Amino acid sequence: MSSERPDTLRRVSSPARVAGAIAQLAALGVIGPALFAVLFTLLGLSIGLLPVLGIGLIFFLGLVYALFAVGWLETARVDGLYAFGLPVGRPRTSGRPGFAGFMRTIGLQIIDPTTWRAIANFAISTILGWIVLFLVGVFASGVVLAFSPLFADASAVRLARTAIDVPIAWAVPIGILSAIVALAAIVGLALLHGVIARAIVVPSREAQLAEAARASSVQHAGAVRAADVERTRIERDLHDGVQPRLVSVGMTLGLAQQKIDSDPDAAKELISEAHTSTKAAITELRQLARGIHTAVLDDRGLDAALSALAARSVIPVHLDVRLDGRCSRDAEAAAYFAIAEALTNATKHSRGTEVRVVVRLRDGATPEAGRTLWARVEDNGVGGARVMPGGGLDGIVNRVVAAGGEARIDSPTGGPTSVEVSIPCAS
Repeated sequence: MSSERPDTLRRVSSPARVAGAIAQLAALGVIGPALFAVLFTLLGLSIGLLPVLGIGLIFFLGLVYALFAVGWLETARVDGLYAFGLPVGRPRTSGRPGFAGFMRTIGLQIIDPTTWRAIANFAISTILGWIVLFLVGVFASGVVLAFSPLFADASAVRLARTAIDVPIAWAVPIGILSAIVALAAIVGLALLHGVIARAIVVPSREAQLAEAARASSVQHAGAVRAADVERTRIERDLHDGVQPRLVSVGMTLGLAQQKIDSDPDAAKELISEAHTSTKAAITELRQLARGIHTAVLDDRGLDAALSALAARSVIPVHLDVRLDGRCSRDAEAAAYFAIAEALTNATKHSRGTEVRVVVRLRDGATPEAGRTLWARVEDNGVGGARVMPGGGLDGIVNRVVAAGGEARIDSPTGGPTSVEVSIPCAS
């Protein structure tokens, strides 16, 4: 902690940041009360109207997301001013379908500590803003008094003397003193604002370690779940596809062996049928192997692998891939299989006529955050897709989480269905 304090003071005490903090505090002194008035109004309406056919629930949902919006803006403001490297705030989600999953998402958003820390900092900054506005008035009055001999009869001087309540003989020295004290207090409040923001908004070292441990646990659970879903898929494909075909080949060859002496023509037909079935089984095995890993992904990169994937798709695919570099093997594989599964899901269930795939490399919010591999798959189908345990969409979520990324699936009834994934490029 001792090394953090000097770094914090250096970060918040630069002249540009002090000036920015003063300007922002003055603005918050004006805007902050209005925003809190809106929040308390939503709170009152949600409580007062809750018995009226649940209308209060609508206002409560508005309050929850208004709190998130204020917290997001406050975090962005602090990080933009001091460059603490804060992560971009995102609404929390339970990842569960249906109304129960939606209510759990609301509950997670309510107890999100990041949002509440930002709200607390916003409240303190608003109070500091009020004080800054008062001190700005004192500073202006002090300046007017300091120059009072130049315009002794001016109404501004009389107003300043009335505000500070000083005799005319003491106007100049007291004006200079009050201006200096007010300016020093304003600068002090700006520095205090930076220190408080660092203490409240930026997670402590212990909290960062706890969050890292939690993220690692979630990533490990996602990896285990993804492996389990993948193993189940392979077992299902082998059991339902290749295995019965190979059994059929064996039975056909057995019949051909029995007829080879008595009915050579029939034996030839059976052997030809077995040959055709064998080629079909080889094709299925190749497709199964491609589902485990695609060689072109390693050799030529994600763009080429997705081009081959789009060429094999039954639904027309509009591919928009713009990558100016390569990511790690795990990141590219996770993105590839997420897109492949999304295309498969669109083919089987969407009843759509086209799919659009967009892939980009995005820079992180800070240099330390690194680049992110982002992809979005959207069809024009009927929508209504749900994440079911062991299903294809569940496999997408788990595979992306296992790579340290995030997946968001949006599929309202009537469509469209979109799958959006963000994966750290160096995962």
